[in-house]
Amino acid sequence: MTEHDPALARLIDRVRAAQTSGTPLCIRGGGTKDFYGETPQGDLLSTTELAGISSYQPTELVVTVRCGTPLAELEAVLADKGQCLPFEPPHFSEGATVGGMVAAGLSGPSRASTGAVRDYILGAVLLNGQGEVLSFGGQVIKNVAGYDVSRLLAGSLGTLGVILEVSIKVLPVAPSTVTLRFDMAQSAALAQLHQWGGQPLPLNASAMWNDQLVVRLRGAVAAVQAASTKLQALGGEVTDPALADTFWQGLRDHRDEFFTAARAAVDSGGALWRLSVPQTAPVLDLPGTPLIEWAGAQRWCVTPRADAPTATRLRDIARQAGGHATLFRSADKSAGVFAPLTSPLDRIHRELKRSFDPHGVFNPGRLYPGG
Repeated sequence: MTEHDPALARLIDRVRAAQTSGTPLCIRGGGTKDFYGETPQGDLLSTTELAGISSYQPTELVVTVRCGTPLAELEAVLADKGQCLPFEPPHFSEGATVGGMVAAGLSGPSRASTGAVRDYILGAVLLNGQGEVLSFGGQVIKNVAGYDVSRLLAGSLGTLGVILEVSIKVLPVAPSTVTLRFDMAQSAALAQLHQWGGQPLPLNASAMWNDQLVVRLRGAVAAVQAASTKLQALGGEVTDPALADTFWQGLRDHRDEFFTAARAAVDSGGALWRLSVPQTAPVLDLPGTPLIEWAGAQRWCVTPRADAPTATRLRDIARQAGGHATLFRSADKSAGVFAPLTSPLDRIHRELKRSFDPHGVFNPGRLYPGG
């Protein structure tokens, strides 16, 4: 990637002009994650022109992609070679891009077993707030050493710069997948998942809601068949593969029953909260009937409001369990989207922002107000 690329040259010109005029820019790919984080501010800086797969080496399990490339397009190319993004990045709606995938840093149902987006980023090319193109990392794991800026970009929501291109480690599609459903209360389901976690079972994903536990086994054929037989003996019912695929995709993209109801609540002034806690955390005193993923590590709940008392209560619950709470979807963000940082972390956050974007051009306040 060079500055002679017309699409890149236009982005550089926009950034330099914004720096000179003091105009903030709102970086956007497909806009599918605009709801996430603090409210976007600034003039639109679209990355959709900078699209395409720069290189793909299936035998090396590495693909290098430009930021504006549709996520669905990348996944289709990988699927054609029997490979995938194992962290199952959510799309939420049509138009999701690779740059947005990295900037949001969100992972799907398999996160607890396969790792997060950041774990698969080998290298990145970034356009900073001074209009400079910077390269970090590479296309092999051994190049990722020292202060790993490439992975730092995952979840930065564009506050450090425009993610121009990323090199991503991919994996072969697992040869076998089986989904099983259990009728089981939340406390029993958590205990069962903790027990299974200590056994050599190919558990790839889990979800529990409304006294039902759904688990996905994924891996070698023999291992999945043996585990499936064992879990059926414990009361598990095998789900039709087509229905299972629909369920997991709906869970990934927040189109299933729980999230459909959550969206309706948000439209009526409510809020969808995401709690990240240790897998071993017990049943938490959350409002309504929470949806629990990642073997207990990710817990979703809906509240009728997103006011300060509600935020304080949920963040206290999460903190006491060893985690934190995020206001994932809400029209009212006055209580703050992300849990407040401690003083040392807040200082590091702001110093990093100033290092990459000294004039505050990119997505100001998207992570934290004033930062």
